Amino acid sequence: MDIILTGADNAMMEALIGKLRKEGHRIFVLSNERVKKTKYKRIFEQYDFNYDNENMSAIIESICPDAVIFLGAFDGSFQWEKGQKEVVRYGEGLINLLEACAHLKRLPRFLYLSTCDVFTNHSKENYREHDEFSPVSTKAVAVRQGELICGNYYKSKRSDSVVARLDHVYGNPVMLSDLECPIQSMMESALVKGEITANRNEKLSMLHINDAVEFIYKILITEDLQRRVYNLSAEMEISEEVIAYLLADGLEPKPQIIVEDGEEHRVVMSRARFRKEFGGKVFHKYGKELPLLAKQVKTKHKDFFERDVVTTTPLTQFLDRIKVFVQAVLPYFETAVLFIPAFMLNNRATGSDYFTNLDFYLLYVLFIAIVHGQQQAMVAGVLAVAGYFFRQQYDRSTFDVMLDYNTYVWIAQLFIVGLVVGNLKDRLQVIRDEDNNEIHYLNSQVKDITEINTNNVIIKNSMEEQLINQNDSFGKIYEITSTLDQYAPEEVLFYAAEVLRELLHTEDVAIYSVANGDYARLFASTSKKARSLGNSLKYTDLTEMYVYISSDQVYINRNMQEGYPQMANGLFSDGNMELIIMTWGLPLERMNLAQANMMRIAGFLIQNAVLRANRYMEALESSRYVENTKLLEENAFHSLLEAFLTARDRGLTQCCVLQLEEIPKEKEKKAVEEVSKTLRNSDYLGKRKDGRLYILLSNTDTQSGKIVISRLSELGYQASLWRTV
Repeated sequence: MDIILTGADNAMMEALIGKLRKEGHRIFVLSNERVKKTKYKRIFEQYDFNYDNENMSAIIESICPDAVIFLGAFDGSFQWEKGQKEVVRYGEGLINLLEACAHLKRLPRFLYLSTCDVFTNHSKENYREHDEFSPVSTKAVAVRQGELICGNYYKSKRSDSVVARLDHVYGNPVMLSDLECPIQSMMESALVKGEITANRNEKLSMLHINDAVEFIYKILITEDLQRRVYNLSAEMEISEEVIAYLLADGLEPKPQIIVEDGEEHRVVMSRARFRKEFGGKVFHKYGKELPLLAKQVKTKHKDFFERDVVTTTPLTQFLDRIKVFVQAVLPYFETAVLFIPAFMLNNRATGSDYFTNLDFYLLYVLFIAIVHGQQQAMVAGVLAVAGYFFRQQYDRSTFDVMLDYNTYVWIAQLFIVGLVVGNLKDRLQVIRDEDNNEIHYLNSQVKDITEINTNNVIIKNSMEEQLINQNDSFGKIYEITSTLDQYAPEEVLFYAAEVLRELLHTEDVAIYSVANGDYARLFASTSKKARSLGNSLKYTDLTEMYVYISSDQVYINRNMQEGYPQMANGLFSDGNMELIIMTWGLPLERMNLAQANMMRIAGFLIQNAVLRANRYMEALESSRYVENTKLLEENAFHSLLEAFLTARDRGLTQCCVLQLEEIPKEKEKKAVEEVSKTLRNSDYLGKRKDGRLYILLSNTDTQSGKIVISRLSELGYQASLWRTV
């Protein structure tokens, strides 16, 4: 599956990437960061775009995901201390993502991660999925709104959206935000003050992050979900007092525990709906995990709790205000300063024959209007009028100047020119700003499209390389398995081990033949490691493996248990298990769903070849054995012996051949009956050209062959080693 994870780097993101990669899925990350801050490892591709980006549809369409996991309550890219502004940004981003997914031809599963913080009221009963909600914090309100948005998209646009509401998640912290309350406050108090304050009446339930990821994965891969909202909870009630003592157990020196009798408060979610549909067991217990968590936090406490605090002094605040004031006053100051030379020039020009008709005040206002616009042109006009009145009073009274209509004509001329030119300046500036904004917007669009295209080219090249170098295509699988058709029926099962080794890319493959209901006999193997479980195996004792292979599922040894193969698969015929394929030597990242599917496909194709060979052998059984005996005819035994010896030389099996002393013709039938009783179902008795009886012991070394010789000696038959490993 192609899966998109949204959010910033934190414990939940790391845990989901680890789980999905282990299962063989292809992971894309949408970081909600326009500027790349974190480069994620172990993923297929990373997109650094905000959720509300206009090109989100192009991004989603280029990936065409099977599923999208919106981290929501566990998304570290949101700064909830910003309040309502961040709530709006959160909702816009979520709607943009849902809208982008809704336009795909094949709707992806949209999994929204919520939190138990949407419930805050005290309740003696465990909260079910649709009980009364009471979000209080800004984050809880936004997360609850996100739940409603997902529900509306499911109803209105049939979006495949699902809400997974998680309990207080703890474990494997990457940063401070991964520590939810009350653990965060308790650990900070313990490491800074050396004490922990706890309310014994505050009760809650917590879910380990690894259990949470397992539950999330079950919802993600299930095709037909019965519901659209699931509570994911450990359903293990615990008080703050117990949490405090368990955390203290992991710290040295132990902090002082201060227990208070606060108001009774209980918030625990019910997992009944999820348990009924999916089952699922909680593996991580408080008693073991909380002390371990305390040790981890103490190791990283400098990164978690010693944060740099930026303080601003009164002097800094005063300087900032001065800076703002200067920026606002500077244009007026420039206008006032430039008025001085204009006033001086105007005075000098008065009475001059050369400059009589030159109006320096008009030039001054025009210059200010061109440089600063209409507002400063008004100020410059007022200064120019004041300067004009001041100069006229040298020769005339103020009353005379005010009665002169030429004064008003000049003033009108001055302001008309200043305001018109200033208005043009302002309009040109607005147009220039709009053009710059549009250019900036288009540049950002080009940058986004270029980045999307670059990522798509990387994906395309990767796909082409996979296609060209594909060793696991169906055509390649069929080509390899079809080589079994060239072998004789006796050789098919031996070389099936080689085929599996090539298909599964491991040197350690074993094929066991089921002898009866409980035991299997090693038939072929490719290495010493593949023979580590022995020649005879009671496979029902390997309980975990048996549960899977008996229900026709591939077993994967995820916990790396000793005495188990890494992967195993049972092959059935007519409802009965006939063969068991086991592998070792696989790297951890290849123990995933894709490898399991490969094992099943290869097993089916090999099984067809084996069944054809078995049917052929059964059809010729009457001509292969001496009538009414288990003695192989000379030609049949020769071909079987050659098959075993060739497989032995190629390291696919062990075998030992015993030669019996000459037996009189009249006693041969009796000898065959008695000797046959001492042999296993996987051993063979036959004749060669010299007329003697030979025993082929499969998967047997020299030491075991000597044991069979002594057993025959007790029956009165002498035998010796003829061919051994």
